[in-house]
Amino acid sequence: MTSVSVSYETRRHLNSLRSMSGHRSIDGMLMTLVKEYKMQKLQGVTDELRAKIDELSGIDAEILIQRLSLCPFPV
Repeated sequence: MTSVSVSYETRRHLNSLRSMSGHRSIDGMLMTLVKEYKMQKLQGVTDELRAKIDELSGIDAEILIQRLSLCPFPV
């Protein structure tokens, strides 16, 4: 592992995980895990955004424009 000081027990666990997952190095395994975590988080954000867009699909554009023109703040 590059520039990380870990205990023998932690190193042993990481090496067992690496060998079970078929990765060549612990660094590669950790990079894969971080990438998968980020992709899952991005998928959650995408799902939230889709849900909000679906909520907006039922709004009438003319009513929205009228309400925005009554807004006291610049739009």
